[in-house]
Amino acid sequence: MTTPHTPLPRPTHVKPGAAALALSLLLALTAPPLRAQQPLADDPGVAEALHLLDIWMDAAQAYGGIPGASLAVVHDQELVWAKGFGFAHVEREEPATPSTMYSVCSISKLFTAVGVLQLRDQGQVDLDDPVAKYLEWFRIQDEFAEAGPVTVEGLLTHTSGLPREAKAPYWTGPDYPFPTHDEIVARLPTQSMLYPPRTYYQYSNLGLTLAGEIVAAASRQTYDDYIRANILDPLEMTSTFTDHQDRFRGGRLASAYTARGRDGRRHLVPDYQVRGVSPAAGFISTVEDLARFASWQFRVLDGDDALLDRNTLREMHRVHWLEPDGETTYGLGFSVWKSDGDTFVGHGGSCPGYRSHLLLRPQDRVATAFAANGQGVDARRFAQTAYDIVAPALRQAARQRDGEAPAGGTPAGAGSGAAAEQEALRRFTGTYERSFGGEFAVLLRGGELHVLSLPTNDPLEALTRLRHIEEATFRRVRDNGALGEEFVFEARPDGSMRMWRNENYSVRPAGR
Repeated sequence: MTTPHTPLPRPTHVKPGAAALALSLLLALTAPPLRAQQPLADDPGVAEALHLLDIWMDAAQAYGGIPGASLAVVHDQELVWAKGFGFAHVEREEPATPSTMYSVCSISKLFTAVGVLQLRDQGQVDLDDPVAKYLEWFRIQDEFAEAGPVTVEGLLTHTSGLPREAKAPYWTGPDYPFPTHDEIVARLPTQSMLYPPRTYYQYSNLGLTLAGEIVAAASRQTYDDYIRANILDPLEMTSTFTDHQDRFRGGRLASAYTARGRDGRRHLVPDYQVRGVSPAAGFISTVEDLARFASWQFRVLDGDDALLDRNTLREMHRVHWLEPDGETTYGLGFSVWKSDGDTFVGHGGSCPGYRSHLLLRPQDRVATAFAANGQGVDARRFAQTAYDIVAPALRQAARQRDGEAPAGGTPAGAGSGAAAEQEALRRFTGTYERSFGGEFAVLLRGGELHVLSLPTNDPLEALTRLRHIEEATFRRVRDNGALGEEFVFEARPDGSMRMWRNENYSVRPAGR
């Protein structure tokens, strides 16, 4: 199921004064009428990129044995595309959709970090303060006391020196006994510091759990009440909750499945709640709601939001810790990483039966959100590949729509050109089965046929470009522009199509 282009709603939590209202009314009466913007998904280049993403993701889910997955692509304030693949509940073959809920696990940390920085901006929290200033019960065995206290900033950058987990085997099945708040408090004095503060990066669910406790203590509200009132409700994230909700089990909340064993099988993960560790790993959400969260950040960076100052969000996105290896980097709550020379921010999530990833490239105003209900899934790869496929076309289309670039930069239809020839080429597109397994997807891209070998981890690298020679004959275009072997398409009387290459053929069955 695919969600069409959707302008993400702009929450109405800002209350202008009378003078501002009068000015807004004057501008509305005197300004020329606004011309409706074309949805980016309707741009031919974007449409082709989304088609490639759809084909690749569909095959990746099926061949990878992923029970179900949902994926969304955002540009600024527009949900460009969202779709579900596979099943939310495998046993009854209920399809996954963009509205399917998943545990998003450690993406929860982003909401906790936003809460801390909101309170910092209000003067209720100081990042340099010791954690014990806000949590009087914070006591831990510390042989590194001379190195200084654990600070709020240390929690958000994972450089506190705290151990990775609270004292409970909550990543161990089958019951996954996540501790309550009271159990965390009672057991903390039996734990020991792992390192001196500000010495190493050590990812810590305990640390972000304590950050959530600081949100509750400084705001004098429960953690859930604060996050809902100050983030989720204002952003209209109505499908996001700070812990698993029993009312959604078996329905909108996708069933959870283990990683595949040696026998290739997955198994249902029993129901669990994250309880006291919710600020670090408890949230459930949808890719549509994560898209809203991403679009909100783009608004903040434009200075157009009352929930968070844009300089604060920039501060959160900026690297605050760099390991000596030069590769491990972290902001305030946000992961920060590079891919092909570009910098991204966001966070991944992994917990029993679920994997997820939220990726943002603020410079492009592009974000992707991925969630799956099976362990052993490389969620970051799916989010990153989705960006790599679609972002170039989105950038080009947005510049054209905004009048910043001439039309025709890299449009669909370049190369072969005319619409009539495009339609003629379309008869060769579709999925061709390989006798020894796998598929070839033939699709139009940039006005020419391309062949995509499936399954693949790198769909852009796996594309083979074809040059039309005559009628049903094509030749492969090598990286240097030279022409390689022939691809010849043969229509069969039964309605099937053969694609010949190197004296062998693959078949597109009739009706496909």
